[in-house]
Amino acid sequence: MPAIFGTLPDGTDVEEITLKKGQLEASILTYGALVRDLKVNGQSVVLGFDTLQSYLDHPRYFGVIAGRCANRIAGGRMTIDGVAYQLDCNEAGKTHLHGGSAGFSQRVWQIEQSDKASVLLKLVSEDGDMGYPGRVEVLVRYTLTGAGALRVKFSATTDKTTPVNLTQHSYFNLNGGGTILDHTLEIAAESYLPVDAMLMPTGEIRKVAWTPYDFQDGRKVRRRPGEEDVIYDHNFCLADAPRDTVEFAAALEDSTGERRMEVWTTEPGLQFYDAARLDVPVPGLGGEPYGSHAGLCLEPQRWPDSVNRQNFTSVLLKPGETYGHVSEFRFS
Repeated sequence: MPAIFGTLPDGTDVEEITLKKGQLEASILTYGALVRDLKVNGQSVVLGFDTLQSYLDHPRYFGVIAGRCANRIAGGRMTIDGVAYQLDCNEAGKTHLHGGSAGFSQRVWQIEQSDKASVLLKLVSEDGDMGYPGRVEVLVRYTLTGAGALRVKFSATTDKTTPVNLTQHSYFNLNGGGTILDHTLEIAAESYLPVDAMLMPTGEIRKVAWTPYDFQDGRKVRRRPGEEDVIYDHNFCLADAPRDTVEFAAALEDSTGERRMEVWTTEPGLQFYDAARLDVPVPGLGGEPYGSHAGLCLEPQRWPDSVNRQNFTSVLLKPGETYGHVSEFRFS
C-alpha cells in the first residue's frame, strides 16, 4: 500500500510505493514519478533523499521522469506546422531543459494501479503547459522483473501535434558511495552529438572513434591524461529512430567488477552525464554526501533539440498516435 512520504507547500500529499521482487527493491514517489531508492541485494545503487524537502530544495532531477520534452531545446523555441512557440527557459534563462521550470519532474502523478512488483502512474499536461501545444496524457509503469531488471514503460497521447520525449533520470552509483570515476562504462554507439558552450548540439553527428567519447569497448569514466577538461553531458547516437524492441545500449560495472548494470532500450539516443557539476549540501541516502561525480546518468531518449533539427530523429507526436518507449536497467 502507498504511504505518505511528505506534503508539498500547497498541501498536496506525496505518496511512496515500495516494490520488491527477487534481489531488487525500489521506492517510487508520486512526486516526479521518481525512483527515490533502488536496492540490489540490499545496497542502494541510485542517488536519492530521505525527505521531500531535500528534493524541493535541490531540484537536480534525482530519479525523476523528465518531460514533456527531456533534454535541451535551443532558446526554448520551436515551430510546428508553421506556428512558432516559445517554451519556458529554465536554464540560465536561455535554454529549455527537461520540460521547463514546472516540468513533469515537479508534478504529482496519480497512482492508477499497483502491486508488489509494479506501479502505473499517470499525468495530464494541459494545452499551453510550459508553452507546449496540446493536451497530453502520459502513463509510466515501473516493473521489477524476475530476471533482475527495473523496466520503465512509457506511453503518451495528444490532441494536438506536440513534441514528446520522456526519460528516466536516475543517478547511478553501483558502489553505493564514493564517486563513479572508477566505474567501467560501455556505450554501444559509434557516433555522438558535439555541443556548444550552452551544451546544445551543434547539429553535427560525429564518430566517437579517436575521441574521448569512445566507450565502445568499455573503459573507466575517469578522464585520461590530457583530457582533464573534457565534459561528459552528451547524447550518444544508438540508432536513427526508435526501435520496436529493446536493444543493448550501455553497460556499467562498479570499481571492483562485482556488480554490473546493463541498459536496454527502444530509444535511439542515450544521454551520458557524469555529474561533474553535482554539489548537494545535504546528505543523501545512507548519509552519503553528493559531490562531483557522486553518480552518473544514462538517460535513454530521443536526441536533444530534435524539434529544431531536421537531420535528427523526430520527437513530434500527432493526434491519433501513441508515443511508446521502453527501457530496462538490468542488474547482475
